[in-house]
Order: sequence, then C-alpha cells, then structure tokens
Amino acid sequence: MADFEERQNLLGDEGDASPRGRRTAEGTGEPMSAICDPGHLLHRVIFLLFMCFLGFGSYFCYDNPAALQTQFLQDMKLSTSQFMQLYAWYSWPNVILCFLGGFLLDRVFGIRLGTIIFSLFVCVGQVIFATGALLDRFWLMEVGRFVFGIGGESLAVAQNTYAVNWFKGKELNLVFGLQISMARLGSTVNMNIMGWVYNEVADLFGTTGPTTLGASLMIAGVTCLFSLICALILGFLDKRAEKILHKEQGETGEVIKLTDVKDFPFPLWLIFIICVSYYVAIFPFIGLGQVFFIEKFSFTPAQARAINSIVYIISAPASPLLGFMVDKTGKNVIWVICAVVCTLAAHMMLAFTFWIPWIAMSLLGVSYSLLACALWPMVAFVVPEHQLGTAYGFMQSIQNLGLALIAMAAGVILDSKGYLFLEVFFCACICIALIAVVILYFLDYIRGGDLNLSAAARAKLQKDVSSDSEIKKRPSKLTEGEIARLKPMSAFGLRNRYLSRLGAQLPDHCSTHLSSLAHRSVLK
Repeated sequence: MADFEERQNLLGDEGDASPRGRRTAEGTGEPMSAICDPGHLLHRVIFLLFMCFLGFGSYFCYDNPAALQTQFLQDMKLSTSQFMQLYAWYSWPNVILCFLGGFLLDRVFGIRLGTIIFSLFVCVGQVIFATGALLDRFWLMEVGRFVFGIGGESLAVAQNTYAVNWFKGKELNLVFGLQISMARLGSTVNMNIMGWVYNEVADLFGTTGPTTLGASLMIAGVTCLFSLICALILGFLDKRAEKILHKEQGETGEVIKLTDVKDFPFPLWLIFIICVSYYVAIFPFIGLGQVFFIEKFSFTPAQARAINSIVYIISAPASPLLGFMVDKTGKNVIWVICAVVCTLAAHMMLAFTFWIPWIAMSLLGVSYSLLACALWPMVAFVVPEHQLGTAYGFMQSIQNLGLALIAMAAGVILDSKGYLFLEVFFCACICIALIAVVILYFLDYIRGGDLNLSAAARAKLQKDVSSDSEIKKRPSKLTEGEIARLKPMSAFGLRNRYLSRLGAQLPDHCSTHLSSLAHRSVLK
C-alpha cells in the first residue's frame, strides 16, 4: 500500500497540483494518466516508438556509401578497393567491441548513459565522415567511419537491452520484430533517397564534387542527431520509471569468458564458418551493387539504388514471419540449407545470366532473412546458457573480422578482375557455407542431436527434461550439457537471437556486437 501511494504521489508531482491532476494520477482512465503512468500500455507504446527510432540514424547512415557509390568514386577519385575501406573501417572496432560493449553498458556507463554515449559516437563519426568529404580528405573519412563503427554496433545492443527490460514476456517477439522492421526501413530509405538528396544539393551549388558529397552526407547526419534525441528521451523515461516503479536498470546479461572458447564443440565452429562465409557474400555485394546494376543491366542510378535495396525491403516484413515459421516447424539445419542454396542460386543468376535482376535480388532477400531466423538460434542448442554470451560475442567478432577482410578483398578483385570474377568469388564463399552446413547436418544426425528436431519433438524433449522424475529414469541418455541446452531460452538468448536479424553486422541493412545485428549481421 505504501508503494502504491508513493507511486501515485510521484505521478501527481509531475502533473499539475489541481484536483483534476490528482484525479488523473489516480488512474481515472483519462489519456494523460495513461501517458504519464510507466506501468500503462500507452506509456510503453510511446517508449517503444522512441526505442525503435533509436537505431534509425545508425542504419540510415551505415549504407550511405552504397547509396552514393558512383558519386564517391567520381567526386573523391577513389578506386573500388579504397571505397570498400569505408566498410572495413566500420567493422574493425567491432572485432573487439563484441566482447567489451556489453561490459561497458553493464558495469561502466549503465544502459542510459551508455546509450547516449554511443549515440554521440554515431553522430560525431558521421560529422567527421562528412567533413572529410567536404575537405576532400579521404583519410579523415576513414577516421569518421571508424568512430561511427564504435557507436553503431554497441547502440544496437543498448536498444535490445531496453527492449528486454521494458517488454519481457509475450510482447518481446513483437517488439524485436518492430525493431527489425525499423532498422530495415532506415536502410531502405537511405538507398532510395540519398541519390535525390545529392542531386538537389548539386543543383543548389551548381556543381558536383567533394563539397556536394560532403554536404549530402552532413544532411544525412540529421538522422543521427534525431537518434541522439531519442536516446536522451529514453534515458529520461527509463530514469522516471525506475523512480516510480522501483525498477532496476536494464543489463545486457552478457557473461563473456574467453576461456570458454576452448570448450566450444565442433558443431559450433561449423556454425561460425557458415555465418562468416555467408554474410561476406551479402553485405559487400550490397555495398558494390549500384555500379554493378548500372554496368551490367544498363540501369539508371535511381533504378540501381532501388533494386539494390530489395534485400532490405524484403527482410523488413519477412524476418518476423519467417522467424515465426521456423519457431513452429523446427528443422533449423534444413532451413539453413534452403537459405544457402537459394542464395547460391541468386548469385549464379546475377553472375551468369541477364535475367531481370529483380528475381535474383528478391530471392536473395528472402534467403537472407530465412538464414538469420534459422542459424542464430542454433547457438543456444549447441552450448549451455552460461556460455551464450561468449559464443554470440565470438560469433559476432569473427563475422566483423571476415567482413572487414572480404570488403578489402572485394575491392581489389573488382579493380583487377571485374564484376564477373567478383561474383564467382561470392559464389565460392557461399559454397563454403553450403559444405559446412551439410557437414553439420550429418554430424548432428550421427550424434542424434537436437539441431534438426521438429518443433513438436523439441517441445516434447524439453518437457521430459523439465521433469525430475523423467530425468532420473533416463540418466544415461541425457548428459548435463544436453539438459542445459534444452532449457527454454532466457531473455538474453531471445535478444541475441533477434539481434542477428538487424544486421548487423547487421545494418540490415543487414545489422551486429551481440548488431548488423545482423549487418550487421551486420552489417546493415
């Protein structure tokens, strides 16, 4: 009773002191009461709105180079290998931050201050990036992308920490789906609007060149400023909710011990190989896609940008739907095989045919979303929960390392051999992923593992394991590690599962630290 009265007093203090204000605080059902009460659904919907927009600027600006590829190459007089360095520099800091970002949020800054700090890194990085173009200093642009990368991936982790803290339970899947859609929206809007922004700035200045490019990038930075404002509002709302509801600050839940790496089972290493070899054939291709469609299919720049954004457009609605499908059917390994085969078919169509590229790119978008939904949850079936933080962190780390190295290699291949050889290279990467997933399938089959169980069989096995009496009846069939893996996923496990779809490295666009998501897994 005392807690209830204290809460009502706090709500009343923030409203007016009139009798009407007191009636509002008492929960009369008026809209203002719902908006001000952190425990009310309407207040949480408002929080969700700002939370979804928190990463919009990061995902919008991540693929600025891809949206303006021809302008970068012409205005800055860059080779393709230099151009791809802009993506490599984004990935380099995240090779390390996958392990440190969660610790900084939990133990050093706190979620609220950490979110603001990482949003500032994103803003400052974009400003440095744009300033480098204005001054025609490519090295300064590389510095800007490095700073931008420090904030981008860690901001995605902060965003998902807020989601877990505010929307635990049945709402969590819907919230992650909305975050994915917003991330993809940012990437899609960037791909289709930045060319128009550049042309408008060129008309205003009466010329093209580094100044026009820098001004366009500075305008794009407004979205990062908007995300910083969202971070400040979220910090205020979370602090207020902590005071009224006596909530604790959200934590990422990451427990990362590098010593766990030596205990990783062989199937997990196969999952790592699939992850790296698959995503390096997606995000570098999108980064170089605009000129590819212009040169091979004689598209206009606007058409090339539109078709290059198809992967992000499709993944926005498809990721939640395909995730639901995988949840209901199980058979994760089979779905990963389907996604890898479809991706290989899409790249082969782009490389060796002149068919309308909308077909291949649509197939690529669906398969990209399906792989994220089926691959990342398998980590939770392979390692016990106390090692999830290390496993996901290591997975994101080597993904970013692979993306950085392949981004540089793709630029060199394109400069020296051309797009056909580059597409063959991407097909080879996908073939490595296909070999790894086939080995994983047979290994899991031989060992009688649960990676490829149906959803019904997995649910039944979980029910059996949860019963102490049943465990005692079959001590020889279930090891302690298997029992730990069959436990329902924690909020932390769920967060990482959906974070992979952001892209992170994503971004998506995409879109991930534990990113790029997703492009993020990562890249976006």
